[in-house]
Amino acid sequence: MIASAHERRIGGGGLAPAFAAARARLGLIALLFVLAGLAWWSTVDRMRGMDGGPGTSLGTLGWFLGVWTVMMTAMMLPSVSPTVALYARMTRERSPVAPLVFTSGYLLVWAGAGILAFGVSGLGGRLLGDTLAWDRAGRWIAGGILIAAAAYEVTALKNVCLSKCRSPLGFLLGSWRDGLRGALGMGTRHGAWCLGCCWALMASLFALGVMSIAWMALVAGLIAAEKTLPRGRAVTYGTAAILVVLGVFLVAAPHAIPGLTVPGGSMTQMSR
Repeated sequence: MIASAHERRIGGGGLAPAFAAARARLGLIALLFVLAGLAWWSTVDRMRGMDGGPGTSLGTLGWFLGVWTVMMTAMMLPSVSPTVALYARMTRERSPVAPLVFTSGYLLVWAGAGILAFGVSGLGGRLLGDTLAWDRAGRWIAGGILIAAAAYEVTALKNVCLSKCRSPLGFLLGSWRDGLRGALGMGTRHGAWCLGCCWALMASLFALGVMSIAWMALVAGLIAAEKTLPRGRAVTYGTAAILVVLGVFLVAAPHAIPGLTVPGGSMTQMSR
């Protein structure tokens, strides 16, 4: 039985090996948080002064993909670290290689999502042109994206995808594959569930300003809250409420949103 095999893996073989394994897992989590911290530092450094608000130019594909991948490392590694640590506990491997391969597969999915977002943005710009300007349909489209993201937050599909992120043991037991190839495959599958859970929040980031550190931090905080706080369904409803409020204000009174860079204007001041 799969469950029995993995239960034996989780079970101890003496206090000394158990303590050694615990130290290894803590070291792995610390490494992931260090990588996330370095990614935040790099993102702040590279994106300084680039926030153009909703509809910010994404630049070239190579440049955007590099920035996007670093962003995903910063935003996602803290919330995925419990899953990676559990995977490290369950695997036969005692080196950090397999967990890091698992993490790489996870980030690979988000890199693919970045390429897709870049393509959609470019295609929309070519098809709609000046219609996307802020003083035309731009603010309505950005507000509509936020409202649509709020609606997705309360769907059954969102709940199913979120359950995979909040209960990693069930996911790992149900999709276990041995070896480094298995680690990569499991990482990509977990990344796909996470993408299904969080794509709407990432779309919200584009609607608010994808190069804004403040909005990036807010979205990362919402993702972490949904994945880790008790009563996850209540948290998603709270997230939906926040997105609805932002969507309404973005259309009706964008200058009233603290920290928003209004295209053609300037960043509104944070409330004191």
